[in-house]
Amino acid sequence: MTTNRRRWRDLPLALAMLAPSLVVLVTFVLYPLGRAVWLGHQRCDPTGNRCSSNGWDQYVDVFRSREFQQAFGVTFRFALVTVPVGLALGVGLAVLADKQLRGIGFFRTVFSSTVATSVAVASLMWFFLLNPSVGVLADWIGGVAKNPGLLRDEDTALWAVAVSSVWANLGFTFIVVTAGLQSIPAELYESAYVDGASGWTRFTNVTVPMLGPTLLFVGVVLTSRAFQSYGEFDLLTGGGPNGSTTSLTYLVYGTNSVIKSNDGLQAAVAVLLFVVLLALSILQIRGVERRIHYGD
Repeated sequence: MTTNRRRWRDLPLALAMLAPSLVVLVTFVLYPLGRAVWLGHQRCDPTGNRCSSNGWDQYVDVFRSREFQQAFGVTFRFALVTVPVGLALGVGLAVLADKQLRGIGFFRTVFSSTVATSVAVASLMWFFLLNPSVGVLADWIGGVAKNPGLLRDEDTALWAVAVSSVWANLGFTFIVVTAGLQSIPAELYESAYVDGASGWTRFTNVTVPMLGPTLLFVGVVLTSRAFQSYGEFDLLTGGGPNGSTTSLTYLVYGTNSVIKSNDGLQAAVAVLLFVVLLALSILQIRGVERRIHYGD
C-alpha cells in the first residue's frame, strides 16, 4: 500500500518531466500523422480545392493505381540495389581500415567524409560527373553515357541515381560499422588465430556474428533511407525519363508528379509509404533478430 501511494504521489512530477517530450511528440509526430491519415480520406477535384471524404476506399484505389504500383516498383528496385551494395561496401572499407597501420587515420577520414555531405551537394556532384556534355565519367564510359546520357536513358537512370545514393550514405555505414568492429574483443580473434583459422574464417565466424546487431541497425536505417529518398531523384532526373525514376516520395512531393495538386492523393500515398516502411522494419527485425548474437 505504501509503495502504491508513493507512485501516485510521484505521478504529477513524472508527468511534468515528460511534458516537454510529449509536446514535441504530439506536435511533430502524432498530429502530422493523424492529419495525413485524415487528408488521405479526401477526394479532391483536379484543382485540389473541392474535397469530400471518400473513406478508406481512397487508400484502396491509390494502392491499386498504376502510378502507385510503378512508383513502388521503382522504390523497391532502388532499395534492392542500394541497401546490399552500400552495406557490403561499408563493411569492406571498415574491415580494411580496422588495422593498426601507419597513416590509417587518413584513410578513415576519407572513407567517412561523405557523412558530412548533404544529399543536395552529393546529387549535384554526381549530376556534373554524369553530364553527357561535360561530365568526366561520361567521357570515360562513353556510349550510352554520352548519348542520351546515363540520367536520360530509361534503362540506366535508376542505377545512376543508386550509385550517387550509395556513395552519399557510405560514410554513415563506415562509421557505424567501424564502431561495431572496435567493440569486438581482441581475445576472440586471438583464439581463432591460435586454432588455425584463416583470415576469411575469422571474418565469417567471428566478425560477422559479432557485428550482427550493428548490421541489423544499419540495414534498417539504409532501407528506411532508400524508401524515403527524394533529393537524388528530384535533382538528378526529376522523376524521368518517362517515370522510370518516379519513387514513392517523388510521387508525393515531386514537381513533375501527376498528383502534385491533389492533397488527398498525396496524403494517401504518404500514409501507404509509412505502412510499407513499418512492415519492412518489423520483418527485418523479427526475421534477423533471432540469428543475432548480443555479446555481454
